[in-house]
Amino acid sequence: MINIVLYQPEIPPNTGTIARTCAITGIKLHLIKPLGFSIDDKAVKRAGLDYWHLLDLEVHESVEDFLDKYGEEDIYLATTKTNKFYTDVKYTENSFIMFGKETAGLPAWLHEKYKGKEITIPMKSHPDVRSLNLSNSVNIVAFEALRQLDFPGLK
Repeated sequence: MINIVLYQPEIPPNTGTIARTCAITGIKLHLIKPLGFSIDDKAVKRAGLDYWHLLDLEVHESVEDFLDKYGEEDIYLATTKTNKFYTDVKYTENSFIMFGKETAGLPAWLHEKYKGKEITIPMKSHPDVRSLNLSNSVNIVAFEALRQLDFPGLK
């Protein structure tokens, strides 16, 4: 199944909302430490409280630990630093879609490692516009990946 990867997420409600989406769609959620909160925090669970028991969650101690295990998989980086739309790629059941931390995105060395595997959501070009909220971005890309796979296991 599709995998959503959050690199060092900082805002509990975003992660809670993403966890809820993953739980109801069967997407596996990967969290890469350090986290900006405890996953026991009420703020995280509030956004997806009734769904946490349905969540397929894997927590990684570091990005290196994640890459040691999954680094050779089909990994896409969601970023504002590319012109390739998230709809321009063909997702597989084994795709991993990685999103960066809310305040800083993904580190440059990851962009180098996965050059050509970067995707973006088209947005208005304006100096006051940075990006969409993380949980909104995950939903947009996740549902495109699921759509391409004909919504496996969903009705």
